[in-house]
Amino acid sequence: MTGAHDPGRGIPRRRLLLGGAAAGLGAAAAIGADLALGGRGRDSGASTSAVEGAETVPFHGAQQAGVTVTPQAHSAFIALDLEAATDRDGLRRLLRLLSDDAARLTAGRPALADSEPELAVAPSRLTITFGFGPELVARAGGSAPAWLAPLPAFPVDRLEARWSDGDLLLEIASDDPLAVAHAARMLLKDARRFARPRWRQDGFRSARGSHPPGTTMRNLFGQVDGTHNPVPGTPDFEDVVLIRDGWLAGGSGLVLRRIRMTLDTWDALDRSGREAAVGRRLADGAPLTGGLEHDEPDFAALGPTGFPVIPAFAHIRRARGVDAPGGPRREERMYRRAYNYDLPPNGDEVSESGLIFAAYQADIARQFIPVQRRLAELDLLNEWTVPIGSAVFAIPPGCAPGGYVGETLLG
Repeated sequence: MTGAHDPGRGIPRRRLLLGGAAAGLGAAAAIGADLALGGRGRDSGASTSAVEGAETVPFHGAQQAGVTVTPQAHSAFIALDLEAATDRDGLRRLLRLLSDDAARLTAGRPALADSEPELAVAPSRLTITFGFGPELVARAGGSAPAWLAPLPAFPVDRLEARWSDGDLLLEIASDDPLAVAHAARMLLKDARRFARPRWRQDGFRSARGSHPPGTTMRNLFGQVDGTHNPVPGTPDFEDVVLIRDGWLAGGSGLVLRRIRMTLDTWDALDRSGREAAVGRRLADGAPLTGGLEHDEPDFAALGPTGFPVIPAFAHIRRARGVDAPGGPRREERMYRRAYNYDLPPNGDEVSESGLIFAAYQADIARQFIPVQRRLAELDLLNEWTVPIGSAVFAIPPGCAPGGYVGETLLG
């Protein structure tokens, strides 16, 4: 990987970041294991080239890779609260540590003090993305955008503190849940002097290879989820997602909502009712007025009884806005990267499931909040969905080899 950390200089740098000899002999042992594993990887590269677990996504770049990569099958969103003693200098040391180990792990190399280095050699497109809450920006002495704050209260919300807010976000994603678990442990070990875990939300999509590339994911209602997303690498994506100026230039804003789906009552709704609630056919995701998933819905179309084919309460109509024919309002679009969750049920319920809704955009106040207000006012899906967690994070730009995520704020 370009810009990989130099093992020969690893111990002095680590000691500097930790403010002492904290790395100790464990780091030296990890370096030896890293060299051994790295040598094996180089020697056997040809024989493992077809193994999907060996695929890597570069950590360094203008944007954090986790924002633009094709979504992986598994993701862990972990929020941390900063310790009281963590000041600007502590934040710099923390983010250097995290970025250093993230670069190693995403390249299929062990973290510097990795006690299980064998678990790092199959990253399976591992990405690690960092997000900053308002408290972290304040301690860094930075200027936070106005939207970097808790969202307004919406009447449909039933928010729980155990799923909300946070000072620092780690999103760890891979096609292999083992890679996610190992990376999470390594990064939390890095952070424990500076911050403590607040919550963790684990999500999943269909396994890689289950569907053709480019297939829109499905949520646990069976609906396609993410149609008409902007495509990374295009000018459209840059307009919708990327911030243009300040320390966040090249970065983005993230809204993370934990939405409980009451599948047990959804089961009582017939198929036509489910499709009317969404405004799309379940079989192929096409709008009720179209033939293919990506056809534009015709909100003016009337059925045989004279009522709109796509009802006024349909989710896609409320999300678009009734006065936005021919496509979503451009200023209210966002890039959605949702994940499903499924937990052991409570009491007599069959399921405890839902959606980890992650939406990236340049200006949350201008893009997400107007859409959510319309959905909260009149969206039939509110009968079966309950937002129980909410957080907002600034997603800083990526970094170059030798740098660290957050240096535009702390450098």
